Amino acid sequence: MAGQLDREHAELLRHTLHASSKLKGEKDWEKYEVARRLSSYVDQIRSQYYQDMDSKEMLIRQRATALYFIDKLALRAGNEKVAGDSGHGGLLLLRVEHLTLHRHLGEDEYVVEFDFLGKDSIRYCSRVPVVKRTSTLNKYLSSLMPGLTAKVFRTYNASITLQKRLAELSCKSDGQAEKLLAYNRANCVVAVLCNHQRAEPKSFERSMASLQTKINSKTQELAQAKTAETGQMKGQGLHIDVEKKRKATRRLEDQLLNLNIQATDREEGKQIALGTSKLNYLDPHLTFA
Repeated sequence: MAGQLDREHAELLRHTLHASSKLKGEKDWEKYEVARRLSSYVDQIRSQYYQDMDSKEMLIRQRATALYFIDKLALRAGNEKVAGDSGHGGLLLLRVEHLTLHRHLGEDEYVVEFDFLGKDSIRYCSRVPVVKRTSTLNKYLSSLMPGLTAKVFRTYNASITLQKRLAELSCKSDGQAEKLLAYNRANCVVAVLCNHQRAEPKSFERSMASLQTKINSKTQELAQAKTAETGQMKGQGLHIDVEKKRKATRRLEDQLLNLNIQATDREEGKQIALGTSKLNYLDPHLTFA
């Protein structure tokens, strides 16, 4: 949106809109609406690019192959600006050394192996079995569906993956903590699909140790509460006192469950950048629902 020159470091400081701003929200809304519309076109588009793989024109075959991998792997298309001087980029900037073709690999036939540095220098490694078939791509896509670009496939596949995984991992009877864990687990699958990795946070071990201390303490509290509840019942105390002990025990059980879910959530997501997919690729309609 704007920039200013940092004279001390001789570099340009860029300023952009905050994620909560109205303009940013409207732009994101438009992005997800286009991705939702893609569901009505995607079967037709996939059928078309499979046909184009047999075209006599090399450019059409190349375009079809690029679209196939953008769709199948949710890869970034990439452009010259992204690559810059570092040599990092997306699918359309890959060189021959970034791919290895295997006639047989394990139990699979016709496997393409990718190994390259993507955005933010995150290494992308993937082995993909393929079928045995033989600023232009986006123009072609827009002719298939208004507003469609290669990036929309990434948003579409991320949101569809989240929707399917949420249906598998969650149920209406789950508590808030269980629902959050199911959502984050579904988001983990999306993040892996989109190669949203990160280094393990330096404070991870310390924060996990602190959380484990809380779990141990809460476990002891729960054991004491159960003992007190049992003693109250054996002593045939007043009903109101027994009920108070029972409620205290249930409350501690819920608290311990939430702490254990937090520990599981942190451990499973320690090397995955969940925030990137949440902010840029997951349709808020799904999160809200």
